[in-house]
Amino acid sequence: QPRRSPGKPQALLSLSPPRWPVECEVIQETIEHIEWVPPEPEPFCPPTGPEQAPDTLSEEQGTVVYHSSPVLQGSRFTCARVRGAPGPLSSPAAPLKSPQDTTLLFESRFESGNLQKVIKVGPYEYVLTLRPDLYTAKHTQWFYFRVQNTRREPLYRFTITNMAKPKSLYGQGLRPLLYSQQDACSRGIGWRRVGNDVRYYRGSAGEPPAFRLSWTVRFPHDRDTCFFASCYPYTYSDLQRYLCALAADPARSRYCAVQALCRSLAGNTVYLLTITSPGSMAGKRVVVASARVHPGESGSSWAMRGFLDFLLSAHVDARLLRRLFVFKVVPMLNPDGVVVGNSRCSLAGRDPNRAYGTALPGSFPGVWHLRAMVQRVLAEREVVLYCDFHGHSRKNNAFMYGCDAGRDGAGTRLRQRVFPLMLSKNAPDKSSFASCKFQVQKSKEGTGRVSMWRLGVSHSYTLEVAFSGSTLGGRSSHFSVEDLKSLGRLLCDTLLDFCDPAPAKQCLAEADALLRRQMGREPGSGGSWSDVSPSELESSTSGSDSSVSDG
Repeated sequence: QPRRSPGKPQALLSLSPPRWPVECEVIQETIEHIEWVPPEPEPFCPPTGPEQAPDTLSEEQGTVVYHSSPVLQGSRFTCARVRGAPGPLSSPAAPLKSPQDTTLLFESRFESGNLQKVIKVGPYEYVLTLRPDLYTAKHTQWFYFRVQNTRREPLYRFTITNMAKPKSLYGQGLRPLLYSQQDACSRGIGWRRVGNDVRYYRGSAGEPPAFRLSWTVRFPHDRDTCFFASCYPYTYSDLQRYLCALAADPARSRYCAVQALCRSLAGNTVYLLTITSPGSMAGKRVVVASARVHPGESGSSWAMRGFLDFLLSAHVDARLLRRLFVFKVVPMLNPDGVVVGNSRCSLAGRDPNRAYGTALPGSFPGVWHLRAMVQRVLAEREVVLYCDFHGHSRKNNAFMYGCDAGRDGAGTRLRQRVFPLMLSKNAPDKSSFASCKFQVQKSKEGTGRVSMWRLGVSHSYTLEVAFSGSTLGGRSSHFSVEDLKSLGRLLCDTLLDFCDPAPAKQCLAEADALLRRQMGREPGSGGSWSDVSPSELESSTSGSDSSVSDG
């Protein structure tokens, strides 16, 4: 990278293909999926609980039908190139023995793909192993792979044996996603929820323990090409196609500049979008948004997509937002992790969202340059809000995390809660204020949310979007892509409300009443609760989506 000022973006010269570590084999086919919204909400699967594991044959009795594991040259990333490993590709899938052979053909060596090994343990039963994040031995959660040579009639069972987390929404009704190439071409149907008898349970008794995800499914067609994924994929190339369309649109490109914030370890561009109306910048405050620091949380990219779609639209509120604010948006902070199909880490082998406080530009360029950019902006104007988009694997609905260290006065602590409360009112069937948390835990000091707050961004949040869906407003169904995008749009609506004194004042009073009820005090009774710690204000329910297994 050329030497330049920290956090200062460069003009974007071109959109180059994704760069991969040289150990990674990459197939030549381009994988793209159509967008589709199901006509009706897709209900959760009836939860089966962890108490009973399905009957499966022993893996030792099975046959390995797919094995693709990069041969890493040591434990650290060294270099990258377009298309990954040079030379001819290996053949990780076992060949079919005859036209009558019903063995599925597996593949995951494409952008964002993750599947390491498959053992066939029955005529239509397969045991799968996910690849850990590159240069680590853990973080197995995201999956995305292709199957071919399907049959329509049989009931198949798939069991992933090395899921990392002890709790998962798969135990509460979450279903995997299926994409049928035949249905996409002939009927315009895209990703949809499938699977019966979905179970999530403890597998091996060793340390660290591994957990299993199992489901049954019937394929829609004979000899189809299908894909499974844990959440709607959104790849680095998807983002690049979006940015190309944006640059080619004369209307939207007038108020949106696309630049390179920096380059990743592999040399992939970390894009920065600056969105504001043309003309004078005097008096404009700044809003900073980022997404996809954790590559396996692809739902955050769809929420970011809705955020950008609205901001760049001709809607009267979008025009007002562009007149009032300068938006600095980094839609994909960890492109390397997204490209290789990691769940949580970058190619440094660590979680970038724990590195803001100690990050070096050579190890975590995305988060380092984002933090440096915010520092530069703060020296010139107010940053009214920072929001980092994430996905959550253990809690339903959308919700937010804020920053309340317990040292400020009651008014300041209340204002921390206003934006999440407003979002829950604007999205009553998607966003839960009851699930929001505001503690600043020591273990979260290295996160983007806390780091930006420490820099002086008074309203700094994480937006968490469940991998599953909503249990609010009479719903008990999965989020569709349209649901995820609508959360981004509603975040824009909420920003306008937040900056309007009348609704902000009303929500301050409501937040105060909620907290008083929580502490057993009557609204309007006087007195202050500002001496109450954030931990006392909140229950002990799970916070961020990290766990012991995340390291």
